[in-house]
Amino acid sequence: MTTSGFTPRRSVLAAALGVAGAAAVQTVASAGSAGAVGAVGAVGAAGSAAKKATAEYHGWTSHTDWLTGSAKGVRAEAGARPGIVISRPAGTVDYTDPHTGTKAAWEYATWTSPVRELSVPATEAIVSWNARTPAGTWIQAELKGTYSDGTATPWYVMGRWTSGDGPDSIRRTSVDDQSDDKSAVWTDTLAIDDPASGLRLTAYQLRLTLYRKPGTTRTPTVWRVGAMGSDVPDRFEVPASEPGLPGGRELSVPRYSQEIHKGQYPEYDNGGEAWCSPTSSQMIIEFWGRKPTPEDLAWVNPDYADPQICHAARSTFDYQYDGCGNWPFNAAYAATYRDMQGVVTRLGSLNDVEKLIAAGIPVITSQSFLKDELDGAGYGTAGHLMTVIGFTPTGDVIANDPASPDNPSVRRVYKRRQWENIWLRTKRYDANGQVKGGSGGVCYLYFPAKPAPTQHRVLRELGVL
Repeated sequence: MTTSGFTPRRSVLAAALGVAGAAAVQTVASAGSAGAVGAVGAVGAAGSAAKKATAEYHGWTSHTDWLTGSAKGVRAEAGARPGIVISRPAGTVDYTDPHTGTKAAWEYATWTSPVRELSVPATEAIVSWNARTPAGTWIQAELKGTYSDGTATPWYVMGRWTSGDGPDSIRRTSVDDQSDDKSAVWTDTLAIDDPASGLRLTAYQLRLTLYRKPGTTRTPTVWRVGAMGSDVPDRFEVPASEPGLPGGRELSVPRYSQEIHKGQYPEYDNGGEAWCSPTSSQMIIEFWGRKPTPEDLAWVNPDYADPQICHAARSTFDYQYDGCGNWPFNAAYAATYRDMQGVVTRLGSLNDVEKLIAAGIPVITSQSFLKDELDGAGYGTAGHLMTVIGFTPTGDVIANDPASPDNPSVRRVYKRRQWENIWLRTKRYDANGQVKGGSGGVCYLYFPAKPAPTQHRVLRELGVL
């Protein structure tokens, strides 16, 4: 188990999520431009009225969005994929990489979003971004929140990110030990310390800092930044949804096992069970027709099968967390491929997933469960990523489960009711009867920069576009 500070990161996050709780939820469509809000509310069966919202995602992606922010040394670029780049650096700063000990000077420029009022006062928030970072460049993403008592958080670092890890790059990292005695950052998630007190985040700003080697013209390009804020109530059980995809549908997604990589690359957490997130990510990236180049894979031992999984693990590895399970780092990795986007958010129900599958978009979901809580899995887990690739005609979940012994056995069919509960709940019991947390519907969504009309409609309805 890797650690964040003195406490295992996922254990702490699970505890925070357990306090925040879980409920079955349904996304409520909202009007607006790119980066519209997705509000989520509890429901029972499909088609029932949405209730109190429990989560929202908001992103900045358009040229207009970038112009609404406050820029210091950053220029907004229009075009087919609008973004921000360094125009004239705001200054130079020294940074000592905690993972290499290397101290270097970096030119920097910043973009700060407008204040975003949360329609769902939140107990936690997750920031994700899409960017290109040529060698010798990197970015930092931060969030500053406003509490319901009128005070504010500090600027929390939500990630220092670069796609590479060569001699001209920093080491990709989360930042530990960030707290103000009201909230804290646990690797990739900002969480209120005591949700039972009623304290919430009511608004936030995001700040991006773009860095490059002094004297060069190279620059990062950021195409998307956004945050998901949520306040999901306590729940061991969630209401069952009714199947909403008549006849079912299955997408043709490549099948990759994480287990065949067991023991590979100890410096990237040793393969096997530690690589569920990058393995899931790579399956979906390849579903969209993208792959690493031969040059990308040249470092991988030629005796290893599926070298692209090794590449995905290296490219998502968080040097502080000491693992590949940082949610935003996986979404950012997906967006390094041609014209791809990646978002970390919460979906509300399997009906939401059915809408995405019907539109041709697979979904990566995070769940935890005991062996007897998911028939056919053959294992239990404190946290695992899988890909939902379809639904049977009766509504059961078709998943590519990377925790399979080999590639052919990756495709599984899991009972709808069991899957829905282990994914959407945020309180559960472990094998020792102790209360632990779950993800409460956390997922990764990867999709093209220019989705097809049906895909665009569904993503907009779910608040992602």
